[in-house]
Amino acid sequence: MESMSQLAWLIAAVCFILSLSGLSRHSTAPRGNILGIIGMTLAILAALFSDKIDGGYVLLILALIVGGVGGSILAMRVEMTAMPQLVAILHSFVGLAAVLVGLSVFLSEMRSVLPASGMDENAEAFIGPDLIHRIEIFIGVFIGGLTFTGSVIAWGKLDGRINSTPLMIPGRHWINLGMLVVCVLLGWWFLQSTAFGSELVALLLMLVISFIFGAHLVMAIGGADMPVVVSMLNSYSGWAAAATGFMLSNDLLIITGALVGSSGAILSYIMCNAMNRSFLSVILGGFGADNGSGGPGIDRGEQTYTSTSAEDVAQMLRDAKEVIVVPGYGMAVAQAQHPIHEITELLQKTGTRTRFAIHPVAGRLPGHMNVLLAEARLPYDLVLEMDEINEDFPDTDVVLVVGANDIVNPGALDDPSSPIYGMPVLEAWKAQEVVVFKRSMGSGYSGVDNPLFYNENTDMLFGDAKKSADDILQALRQ
Repeated sequence: MESMSQLAWLIAAVCFILSLSGLSRHSTAPRGNILGIIGMTLAILAALFSDKIDGGYVLLILALIVGGVGGSILAMRVEMTAMPQLVAILHSFVGLAAVLVGLSVFLSEMRSVLPASGMDENAEAFIGPDLIHRIEIFIGVFIGGLTFTGSVIAWGKLDGRINSTPLMIPGRHWINLGMLVVCVLLGWWFLQSTAFGSELVALLLMLVISFIFGAHLVMAIGGADMPVVVSMLNSYSGWAAAATGFMLSNDLLIITGALVGSSGAILSYIMCNAMNRSFLSVILGGFGADNGSGGPGIDRGEQTYTSTSAEDVAQMLRDAKEVIVVPGYGMAVAQAQHPIHEITELLQKTGTRTRFAIHPVAGRLPGHMNVLLAEARLPYDLVLEMDEINEDFPDTDVVLVVGANDIVNPGALDDPSSPIYGMPVLEAWKAQEVVVFKRSMGSGYSGVDNPLFYNENTDMLFGDAKKSADDILQALRQ
């Protein structure tokens, strides 16, 4: 039976690899999801029928029912706008699972080596043979604790329950370094101690510090860096799962955790490049304060903006031959992707070329805009990445900026005092006409003002993005 379980785990691992490969493209994403479901089903069945399971099936089945029902309800109820929050909180579950597994494995193995009649005489038996295994436990619990509280804080910031302003405690970098040093010293104590119970004390003290460290680390990161934080926590959760696999001697968990951890790290690197920031600068935090750019910026004189109406925008679109739509988080909040798709279909029928420009960090989750547009069944060939479409803006008649802000900010190119200076952006201002869908003139999630709103060729269309899109659609149909 154990050999069959090993074979099932191997097949499941292959399914997970193929699933990740499928999820890399819109056209193959459904197949990737199906392969992931098959792989997880095989993994669960293999675990249930493994020789390592000795009784306790009632609790296991009960846990499967609770988790399955809870996950199904959550998946059906969650809105696409809340997907970043959902991903963040799911990462916290992985971290907490790594902590609980590490503690349970340690306590179980400690109990197995202690004699029934005495404790001290055989205390060293747990230390010698299992040194490497105890290192796995310590690292797994540390990464799990860090991931758990960091993910909870990320969820709170994304959900608006915690202010997105970075927490700038004086000497915060030294505090973080101090906590790391203390954890290393606790790790030495954990591995070297021979006194009964002192190992557990060291492990629990490290766990408390890892909880504080994870929360403080993410609290110091501002709103504009949250997409990178989500992918970073995704990587942490993967390494936590891999550490759990080592603790349990489970090859599937090791492979799956390594896949998630490495893919999350690569995604974080790609996101940092898209923002022209180093990974270290993101971890150090500070970007995304509510008080704006933090510098005097370029003197642009008296700034005035021009507002417009849905009817005027519809007329612009009738006269246009080239249109580009730049979606942002505001489109997700308003659920405007469906009427925007209908506008696209009408324009395409009248011969107006309409495409979508996607910035790598648009929204609050990597790929957030792509998922929204796929949900609206927008053809994949109309959705282009920043590098593919940026040079086409000068030849574009109308650009519709739907709920986007930082990703179309010209200050990233011409204002050295701006926090986003040097960040590659979609150069929407180079088009003939720009229409910005916004509720107000407030700054975006990062708190950085956008000079695009005051350009001569920019018109502001105020109001709910979905209602504005519906009004434009109605005007076009008339």
